Amino acid sequence: MPSPFARVTADDLAAFRMICGDGNVLTEQAELDIHGADETEDLCFPPEVVLRPETAAQIQAIMRQCSRRRIPVTPRGAGTGLSGGALPVNGGVSLSLAKMNRILEIDTSNLVIVTQPGVITQVLQEAVEAQGLYYPPDPASRGSCFIGGNIAECAGGPRALKYGVTKDYVLGVEAVLPDGSLIRWGGKLLKNVTGYNLAQLLVGSEGTLAIVTEITLRLIPLPKERVCLVVPFDDGQAAARALTKIFMARLTPSAAEYLEGAAVRCAEAKFGKSFPQSDAEAHLLLELDGNDRAQLDKDATSGRCAVGSVKR
Repeated sequence: MPSPFARVTADDLAAFRMICGDGNVLTEQAELDIHGADETEDLCFPPEVVLRPETAAQIQAIMRQCSRRRIPVTPRGAGTGLSGGALPVNGGVSLSLAKMNRILEIDTSNLVIVTQPGVITQVLQEAVEAQGLYYPPDPASRGSCFIGGNIAECAGGPRALKYGVTKDYVLGVEAVLPDGSLIRWGGKLLKNVTGYNLAQLLVGSEGTLAIVTEITLRLIPLPKERVCLVVPFDDGQAAARALTKIFMARLTPSAAEYLEGAAVRCAEAKFGKSFPQSDAEAHLLLELDGNDRAQLDKDATSGRCAVGSVKR
């Protein structure tokens, strides 16, 4: 069956250079190979060209050209994903958001941040924390992933237990549709209950519906204190059941991770570092946060009493 998509031609490359500038149109094989892969194991689908637009208007022009010519476009963040969402399986254009990397506003009055999609998640978190505010979602790759990729994949992390995942913080988006139209949904408001929730439709869509060019995120006050616990168990089932006991003790950890004993020992061997009671079959890594250190220490003690440790 013939492909429904067109190949990128010299005329297309010329059009892209007019839109983005020569330096933002990459055709070197090394760049194509880099943008043909993410952290998904053993998969690589090199695009025909990599484009690095710097504005929403440039993305609109790119999408008009590609829509008219039926050239496939795959939006790309930092390439840290594990689901293959950034892989250009049909070739065409890999559209990198790396140059749209500015925080546009931290609104401390309304507890929101407005950002472009190419901002590294940890950079965004540290910027708001300097203002006494908090963006809780904490994907494992937060030191390198882009906030736009978090939107596309609805990223979470251990703090999802208490605070939720990316979708719980998206208040509004600006995005470019496949035909080049620019749309805005939502904004700086919490109670937005009229009509379709189209901003949330884009969260987790992996770039299949639109290319997000600006995001408005909800922030909360930054907790002042944090306590971490490592609880070892001889039995993985007991470790899993322990979390229910913690909730029944009226405690809500800000984060919880289950660590398999074999994985812990592999990590020790790889990095040459020791882990507390690494002979246990399982561990729970727990985090509690709040504003009262004495209360946190009391809660940590209560948590230990609630779950016990079946490690003997």
